[in-house]
Amino acid sequence: MTNSDAIKTETDMDAAPCWRVRHSSAVKRRFIMVQPMPAPGPQQRHDLDANDESLPLLRDLMQRYGDTCRVTSLSGSHDSVVIHNTDDIRHVLLGNRGNYVKGLALDRVRVLLGNGLMASEGELWMRQRRMVQPAFQTQVIRGFSPLMHQANVDLIERWAGHAERGEPVNLTRDLSELALKIVLRALFSTDFERLIDAEGASPFDLLTRETRRDLAFAAKFRALAHLVRAMIDSRRQEQRIEMDLLSILMEARDKDSGEAMPDRALLDEIMTLIVAGHETTASTLNWTWYLLSQNPDVESRLHAAIAGAMPAVEGEPPAECAYVEHVLQESMRLYPAGWLLSRRAVGDDTLGGHHVAAGTEVFICTYLLHRHEAHWERPEAFDPERFAPEAVEARDRFAYLPFSAGPRFCIGTTFSMAEMTMHLSMVAQRFQLQYVGDEPPQAEFQINLRTRQDVHMRLVAR
Repeated sequence: MTNSDAIKTETDMDAAPCWRVRHSSAVKRRFIMVQPMPAPGPQQRHDLDANDESLPLLRDLMQRYGDTCRVTSLSGSHDSVVIHNTDDIRHVLLGNRGNYVKGLALDRVRVLLGNGLMASEGELWMRQRRMVQPAFQTQVIRGFSPLMHQANVDLIERWAGHAERGEPVNLTRDLSELALKIVLRALFSTDFERLIDAEGASPFDLLTRETRRDLAFAAKFRALAHLVRAMIDSRRQEQRIEMDLLSILMEARDKDSGEAMPDRALLDEIMTLIVAGHETTASTLNWTWYLLSQNPDVESRLHAAIAGAMPAVEGEPPAECAYVEHVLQESMRLYPAGWLLSRRAVGDDTLGGHHVAAGTEVFICTYLLHRHEAHWERPEAFDPERFAPEAVEARDRFAYLPFSAGPRFCIGTTFSMAEMTMHLSMVAQRFQLQYVGDEPPQAEFQINLRTRQDVHMRLVAR
């Protein structure tokens, strides 16, 4: 706020209805000191959170109050501010990021994942981020390409049998199993195979069997940490280093102290990667195949683009294809897995010209932001051309946040995009997927945006 904004005469009052008035006796002339008033909002109180009840409310608030709206909690203990203006979003996630910490969803995430990167804050988060980052460098992820390729080969072979018999597949379940298989093998490599041999199956399959993410599920999942601890102990005793993410994290050292990650932190990061590394990827692919089945023109262009990018050597992964990435990016625009971001203001601030008090919860609904008519023409249409380079260059980069933005940009973005691009390229080369349901799948708005029911597809060989 400039000095000219901070001091206004009484005649300016009608021109600035959103300002709070204070008289100043510090100068001889009578001036009126003013500061921003809180944002407008409903008198009725509401609790906002990542759940199905919040989205209709958020949509209604945006229609009634615009890009900045204040909501008081049911208990009256705190206010929430919802923002959809890209300047304010940039301010919260980047420009004044030091004033904002993770918001309401943090407690639910911490119960499930401990104090890993998704939940930690401050110096702990910064130290852990630096130590985890090398595991997701481009050259490391390229080393997992054969693993991703083989997992998709196995899936395609299994799906070929369904195609021959004319049987539909449970797309949602199969994609969840695929993504989980890839992340577990990337994390544990040979130790994961030993675990399956010892247990008869992967104990981590509960992530695909159970869809609820409540306290009972969190307790079951956290109980699996002892299996990870046993892998860590085994490698230390054998002084064994594998070409996988677990070994990279075990060997990581803090650049200031030279110390390794504490065991508790190491376990939390591994458990975080297991969940975050599979659920959002599987959900995005699930929505992508459905959108392709409803948009034959896009599907035809995808097939043509993949055919033009086929590898020269049979059996090699498909070459990079920009249009495949555009299809995935457009799918994440319409159905971002992280559909609601939250932050908490540490100190007072101003957003949208309105005062934001310390302790205020700040929400960014990416689902609505990605449909904002100020940034997207025909926002409900599925149009991958939105992500052609010239279109991206012309658009405000904070209008699209599938992986968040700023320092807390998702660390696994490159891994996820590599995994999804390879899957889409390989499967679209072999099959056309036809939606079996009579009605469009319903979206479930919880911590992640998923389909409420499993999606089933009929496979047609190409």
